[in-house]
Amino acid sequence: MMNSYNTYVLVVEDDKQIRNYISYLLDLEGFKNTTASTARGALAILASEPVDLVLLDLGLPDIDGMEVIGQVRQWSEMPIIVISARDQDKEKAAALDLGADDYLTKPFSATELFARIRVVLRYLHRQNGGNKTRSVLRVAGLKMDLDKRLVFVEGRETHVTPMEYSLLALLFRNMGKVLTTKQILQEVWGIGYGNDTQALRV
Repeated sequence: MMNSYNTYVLVVEDDKQIRNYISYLLDLEGFKNTTASTARGALAILASEPVDLVLLDLGLPDIDGMEVIGQVRQWSEMPIIVISARDQDKEKAAALDLGADDYLTKPFSATELFARIRVVLRYLHRQNGGNKTRSVLRVAGLKMDLDKRLVFVEGRETHVTPMEYSLLALLFRNMGKVLTTKQILQEVWGIGYGNDTQALRV
């Protein structure tokens, strides 16, 4: 079995069969993993869970994967491997220039996928002296450690409830953007709460 370095992988893919297939392969190799079928779902996971590696499709139904790369690179250097049907050189170059670490074209084999993963993990392992990366968000005097799920104000650790943490992480990830009530409810509370404005007011 491949040494996974306790890596937590996020698979972002809108095609259910491909998504489940990649997750199955990761399970076989001992990787803890989770999945998302949309860009917004992926960003919500990244804001609230200690993800170490992203396998990202570009053709997502809500936001293009290129934008996801750009957003993630605003706050984290976690490895991103693009897995896409787009095979034009200009697409590959654009993704790599935005900050993707590698680009794998569909269709792909399990052998090639894990070879690419091994490369980025070896580099990550060397760069961090064997330690996992930690995603830290900062703005002014506010800091969030997404790996440890801690919040600091002016350097002092501040207690927040799980719901407050999720809300803060979502707002952090969308700095400079206007979020609708429905967007906040769906991404923090879940799809079934899209119209429950009272929950958000509380």
